[in-house]
Amino acid sequence: MANPLIKIRQIVRNFELGHETVYVLKGIDLEINKGEYVALMGPSGSGKSTLMNILGCLDTPTSGSYILNNKDVSQMHDDELADIRNKEIGFVFQTFNLLPRTTALNNVALPMIYAGYSKTERSERAAQVLTQVNLADRMDHQPNQLSGGQRQRVAIARALVNKPSIILADEPTGNLDSKTSVEIMKLFGEIHAQGNTVILVTHEEEIAAYANRVIRLRDGMIESDTTK
Repeated sequence: MANPLIKIRQIVRNFELGHETVYVLKGIDLEINKGEYVALMGPSGSGKSTLMNILGCLDTPTSGSYILNNKDVSQMHDDELADIRNKEIGFVFQTFNLLPRTTALNNVALPMIYAGYSKTERSERAAQVLTQVNLADRMDHQPNQLSGGQRQRVAIARALVNKPSIILADEPTGNLDSKTSVEIMKLFGEIHAQGNTVILVTHEEEIAAYANRVIRLRDGMIESDTTK
């Protein structure tokens, strides 16, 4: 059996609010293998956003261990985490998070600057992934010249550009109409079919239905974990 891509053991995350401690994650155990397509679900306050932030190395656990691609990231400092985020994880957010006065091509190339690629390499790779998400004819457009669905495609291309281990999508269709949502989810299906590991955070059953495995959280614990 190959090592899982993600292995978390007894992950606890508490937040101090004044004199009070809020216990958000209460000892989560989870393994995700390379190439899986996973949806994380749960009501507000279930801990799914906190778990996503830990999986995405945006936050560190209070206790427990997190091994990502054979590296123990639960013990890393901010600089090391930033490096892991840039190389191992492609993020897609509900709000797209694009730079407004920058072309689609330059938005997509941005993570490659931090990874130290040359300008030529950046332009070539950014053009390649924009073509992959069907935006070859929109590379020179700025976000305000694009529809919501096209902006999300730019964000997905940016997530793919450094060839990360994981695509982590937080409510990726939250700002889109239902027709565009279906197109974006079809695109995630294609990305998964090409061998990418996709982790999707959603509160919508119809979006979670696209994944092969659904993990439900409640009150900071895993309530169920089902694979199709």
